[in-house]
Amino acid sequence: MKLKEKLRELTQLKKGLLATNYYDLETLHGVLQAAAETKQPVILQLTQSSIDYMGLKTAVNLGRNGLEEFGVEGWIHLDHGGSVDLVQRCLDAGFDSVMIDGSELAFEENVRLTREVVERAKSYGAHVEAELGYVAKLGQSHHTTGFTQPDEAAAFVEETGVDALAVAIGTAHGFYKEEPKLDIDLLRKIAEKTAATLVLHGSSGVPHSQVQQAISNGICKVNLATEIKNIFMASLKFELAYNEDIDLRKVFPKATCKITELVKTKLEMVGNVGG
Repeated sequence: MKLKEKLRELTQLKKGLLATNYYDLETLHGVLQAAAETKQPVILQLTQSSIDYMGLKTAVNLGRNGLEEFGVEGWIHLDHGGSVDLVQRCLDAGFDSVMIDGSELAFEENVRLTREVVERAKSYGAHVEAELGYVAKLGQSHHTTGFTQPDEAAAFVEETGVDALAVAIGTAHGFYKEEPKLDIDLLRKIAEKTAATLVLHGSSGVPHSQVQQAISNGICKVNLATEIKNIFMASLKFELAYNEDIDLRKVFPKATCKITELVKTKLEMVGNVGG
């Protein structure tokens, strides 16, 4: 099933679809083991940093082969694409979905950039995501406001033809210093104004109850990255501190298992909503 169709189906059911970043073989297998055990679909996401680290062809092949090996329904997505050139490379490499992030640009420039990507993606049958509003990135202030406004969201989707829209309703990328509080009323108004799939970035650290409330009020795609990196590195540091084994094939799997445990809870979180 095409990603666009899957997202539309789940939105109608008021259920979520988890989108997890992967950075290497270990993080990928940790995610896929969780999806296989729970029999849940998953979006596998790559950022430019991960593509630069692994190489585009290697990164995509890892994802594709992993989905087949684990028997998981899934899609490969470019997360926070920062340029049309990168998007084009990913389209040529067979990505199912691409994100162009022009959220820090003026509204008109964000529209122009997103519209160009939508046009390029058409011949590939690829799904396109954009972002509107201020969702703090790593190192940026969490106190700066810039929530997505319903009328602007409606105009943006209408003018660009984009399939999915990441909205700013109180989340941020990275760790939170205090518990976030999502603006569910605002989300509901955005959902009423546009038929585009709504995306929640920065779900790491958001209480599950709030994420589920967001799904019940319009969010479908839920991004997860920071917690995956954190639990893998914390587990690996612990193992290395008390383990003199130099065989990484014996040490890494213990940290990979922690990712599986984490992602299983997140898959249950997004799936146990709605009727």
